[in-house]
Amino acid sequence: MGGDRTMNETRPSTTPAHDIAKRLRHQYDAAFKQSAVAHCQRHGGDVQRSARELGLNPWTLRDWMQADRRKHQPPAPALTLAQAQAENTRLGAELARVTEQRDILKKSLGILSHP
Repeated sequence: MGGDRTMNETRPSTTPAHDIAKRLRHQYDAAFKQSAVAHCQRHGGDVQRSARELGLNPWTLRDWMQADRRKHQPPAPALTLAQAQAENTRLGAELARVTEQRDILKKSLGILSHP
């Protein structure tokens, strides 16, 4: 298996200069982010292509796209009092059912654990 390294020794995978560059984080201003999102939207939402053209990490551009969608999404309509009460009743019934199931499981474990 060639080489005089033991199994536990590791070889550095990159140069120190590469490690330093890798640790640097880019800071982008809001105007750049917005123009990058607009660029991606003009190209049909192709994040990979747009990120490559702009020299960005595709995941970074994807995050900016999602944030832009959330910003322009209309707020969810507020529940009426009747809807809130109905939801409260449903959740109370579900809680009672789950609590009963948990209690039954606890009792069965207690019975099974005694010799």
